[in-house]
Amino acid sequence: MEYKDYYEILGVKRGASDAEIKSAYRKLARKYHPDVNKTKEAESKFKDINEAYEVLGDKAKRQRYDSLGANWQGGQSYTPPPGFENFGFGGNGGTYEFNFGGQNMGGFSDFFSSLFGDMMGGGASQSGMGGMNFGGFDFGNMSGAQQTRTRRKPQQPPQENLDVTKTLNITALDVFNQKPVSVTFSDMEKCTQCPPGGGYCSNCGGTGIKHTSKSLKVKIPPEVKVGQKIRLKGEGKTDNYGRKGDLYLVIQYNDKEYEVDGVDLTKDLEITPPEAVLGCKKDIKTLHGTIGIKIPPMTSTGKMLRLKNLGLPKKSGGYGNLNARIKIVLPEKLSQEQINLYKQML
Repeated sequence: MEYKDYYEILGVKRGASDAEIKSAYRKLARKYHPDVNKTKEAESKFKDINEAYEVLGDKAKRQRYDSLGANWQGGQSYTPPPGFENFGFGGNGGTYEFNFGGQNMGGFSDFFSSLFGDMMGGGASQSGMGGMNFGGFDFGNMSGAQQTRTRRKPQQPPQENLDVTKTLNITALDVFNQKPVSVTFSDMEKCTQCPPGGGYCSNCGGTGIKHTSKSLKVKIPPEVKVGQKIRLKGEGKTDNYGRKGDLYLVIQYNDKEYEVDGVDLTKDLEITPPEAVLGCKKDIKTLHGTIGIKIPPMTSTGKMLRLKNLGLPKKSGGYGNLNARIKIVLPEKLSQEQINLYKQML
């Protein structure tokens, strides 16, 4: 079998500190993680990286590995150390199994297993049946039957919630135009550039928190409702492994001119007391343009005049309605003659 240089795999020197080894592992694991890197070589490299860190990240295993000496080179023939002569190795399609006395143990590479097969189960210990448990095998209960230890999977990055939820304030005009709306969001997230083991980080100023600002174009769907969520895939937070969450925008209307109810709109139309009594014609501004409408005589405050197809667009085509809500207002200034006329009505 061939010697494997774990230091070379992680790209660190033999005298590297624990922090340097951990930092190198995290960068490589992020680069070659199968969820991020879809190349053919990624899976093989990811397994090698995890195997190297399994050894160099453990004090006892690293010491045992270093005992081979620094003169070994990758690709050289390697013979298992004394005391391991009865260990056999077999493989199928690149997957090696670790055999001891007829028992097999799935593991990492054959090189790894030759050095650390006896350590993978935490060392030898006495089993409850009076036999010996060695590396996860109970030799007191073998009885000629083959026992298999589940192959250890590569270490997976920790899971965290990377989704972000924000409120998106829109107007009726935003929905009516049916064009992407430009929005800018500010947020705070954990800094991914901080050096391992502490130390000053120029990316976040040593706070561990990074302020981010993001400008996006958001298309508002027709018939959008208050409280509805719009999902923007991959626009959430990013972790140390390059994974991205989603951004969820919760719709709220912030419109000073219109009240929105689905595809129907309501707005106030101001008239004077004489116009309310006698009736009149008034211009009203709508999303579709300014139109003239007729106010019937004796119209009271709060009366609704429905204007068909002047609301917001429907999914199926066409538009909702616009409700003109009558609001009677007094003139800001009245002449004495006008005041006298009001007195005559009392």
